[in-house]
Amino acid sequence: MTKIDIVSGFLGAGKTTLIQKLLKEALHGTKVVLIENEFGEIGIDGGFLKESGVEMKEMNSGCICCSLVGDFGTSLQEVLTTYKPERILIEPSGVGKLSDVIRAVQNVKTEEEVSLSSAVVVVDASKCKMYAKNFGEFFLNQIENAGLVILSRTGSISEEKAENAVSIIREHNAKAVIITTPWEQLEGMQILRAMEEKNNWMEELLEEIREEHSHSHEHHHEQAEECGHGDHHGHSEHCGHGRHHGHGEECGHGDHHGHGEECGHGHHHGHGEECGHGHHHEHGPDCTCGCHDHEHGHHHADEVFTSWGRETAVSYTKAEIEEKLKMLEEEKVYGYILRAKGMLPDGQGGWTYFDYVPGEMDIRDGSAQLTGKICVIGSGLQEDKLQELFFNRK
Repeated sequence: MTKIDIVSGFLGAGKTTLIQKLLKEALHGTKVVLIENEFGEIGIDGGFLKESGVEMKEMNSGCICCSLVGDFGTSLQEVLTTYKPERILIEPSGVGKLSDVIRAVQNVKTEEEVSLSSAVVVVDASKCKMYAKNFGEFFLNQIENAGLVILSRTGSISEEKAENAVSIIREHNAKAVIITTPWEQLEGMQILRAMEEKNNWMEELLEEIREEHSHSHEHHHEQAEECGHGDHHGHSEHCGHGRHHGHGEECGHGDHHGHGEECGHGHHHGHGEECGHGHHHEHGPDCTCGCHDHEHGHHHADEVFTSWGRETAVSYTKAEIEEKLKMLEEEKVYGYILRAKGMLPDGQGGWTYFDYVPGEMDIRDGSAQLTGKICVIGSGLQEDKLQELFFNRK
């Protein structure tokens, strides 16, 4: 019997870190295969995880829930028959819908004995409210369909903010087990046991997903009749990515919208409680954040998010990387950056790894790779400016 675990989470939540902890502390000696599904042109996470010694099946330039559904099924069958693993860990793209990944696993036809053991979502507690309001279609789908929600970065935020994150999760999933304890205080085996804990959530979720899937065509047809094509709908509660901006709440991009009741597309924007990027932002015709691109809230990830990536032999000092990551905060220049990550030579025989999410960066030493890699994910990316930032020496 092969157990399949899906470890999902929005961009930068900490999926890779969790998998590393499980491999080291709970699955050591277990025959494990990781199916890595990186959204973007360059596969980065595979490089971080190869040191763990697990077999890799990397699938880039798409996500399981859309363009790679067919390839995913073939790849999973190949893994099962070739390696006959005890366990398969599936790490979907950060912008994949967990409901679609679960469905893809269930639809795989194989003669091998398999069991969907768990569906986990890692949630960055410090950005939960922001992502729920700005990218709800993807972010909340992961929460709604998880049996276990693991909060990351709880050790670096206030108890009040952690409680707010739990409240948002409970609003969208009343049954899931939630882990709020900082990971360093837990053993990997504790987390694995929580992943495998069974109530009736899996059966109930699968049934809900099947029902949702069977009615999806009817739903889209009704929506098309109500909305027509390209009509402006004014003050919908959610727009584009499921955005909703109210007074006294966070404004997703952390942008300050002033006292205007409306901006751009008829969206309400109030004074954000937090200001992630800390700059003034107008949702006008030249806006790059992507909030005008869709109005009905049913999109594939590749319709909303874009990526830019490069392989490179260019070396960078830690100070140079830090300076460039700070520059990514300039949304009007580079687009709205959700995530940046990479592995780069430092020019002195060492390597530097970096991770970036809005308002936060992690730059650290790492082991040598075959080549340097940079990947940036976001909305409205200005690729020429990113190329200039990383590769034009002043």
